[in-house]
Amino acid sequence: MSTAVSERDSDEPMMEVNMTPLIDVMLVLLIMFIITIPVQTHAVKIDLPVPNPNQNNVDPEKNKVMINAAGVITWNGTPVDLAQLAVYLEQTKALPVEPELQVQPDPYARYFIVDNVMAVIKRSGVGKLGFVGNEQYARVF
Repeated sequence: MSTAVSERDSDEPMMEVNMTPLIDVMLVLLIMFIITIPVQTHAVKIDLPVPNPNQNNVDPEKNKVMINAAGVITWNGTPVDLAQLAVYLEQTKALPVEPELQVQPDPYARYFIVDNVMAVIKRSGVGKLGFVGNEQYARVF
């Protein structure tokens, strides 16, 4: 705070208003208004589909893992994440005859994602593995 030093008589009244109490009251009111405002929640209620446990996504003949340019991993056309992919690969190992696994990454897919998919496949111990769609790389590179 600064004070104005001026020459005045001691008998004259002070003409300046002290703003500190006004500012303090305004800040307290502002905080009270902020606290009392209800929290805005934007909720959209939707009914998500329930997965059918009887539906088997593992084909006993051959299964196809695709990775598109956006990095989406699909198992026989159904989008999956790496954990679901590992579960499906374990289900293929439980079959009496192991089905063939075909891997088809998009030429523009990120290498990091393809590498993670290949690591999951290697950890699962799949014996019949093949890459399909390799002819598409001839036109890209």
